[in-house]
Amino acid sequence: MRLCVIPARGGSKRIPRKNIKIFCGQAMIGYSIKAALDSQCFDQIIVSTDDAEIAEVAKSFGARVPFMRPDELANDYAGTVPVVKHAIEWFDDQGQSPSEVCCLL
Repeated sequence: MRLCVIPARGGSKRIPRKNIKIFCGQAMIGYSIKAALDSQCFDQIIVSTDDAEIAEVAKSFGARVPFMRPDELANDYAGTVPVVKHAIEWFDDQGQSPSEVCCLL
């Protein structure tokens, strides 16, 4: 499976709620999701988030949110690599090990 992981934490400090802020007519996260969908490169496009509102917006653009990100990966100190690793491990646990993974910001 070719997996696209889009990280979207709810607690941004510099621009609060940036992932769902409207920019040129749509939520910012929508641009990443649309690019992933339009590329036709992925079998699964997921958003890794800790925020229910971001999850709902992501789903409305066609991404999946198969899990909510754990608290230890949803703070100012959590890096992108551990977030993507968590997503890969989640799919491994479901018996759907990704063969290729892309992190799209």
